[in-house]
Amino acid sequence: MINVEVSKNANENGTSLIRRFTRKVQETGIIQKVKGKRYAERPQSKLAEKKSTLKRLVKRKNNDKLRKLGKIA
Repeated sequence: MINVEVSKNANENGTSLIRRFTRKVQETGIIQKVKGKRYAERPQSKLAEKKSTLKRLVKRKNNDKLRKLGKIA
């Protein structure tokens, strides 16, 4: 985990301190990592992979059959 630390300078107001802090956070790339993990998907289980593969094969076989009969382009 990356810690971002910013200390206030002698002649610095609160808004410039916040601006400096947000800039440091953007430079470290923490926000991009969090956003990337937010939409990450779990890997499928082996059973689910097999089911989807079988479903795809049956669908392809059916489409090939319909194509040979001239029912779909």
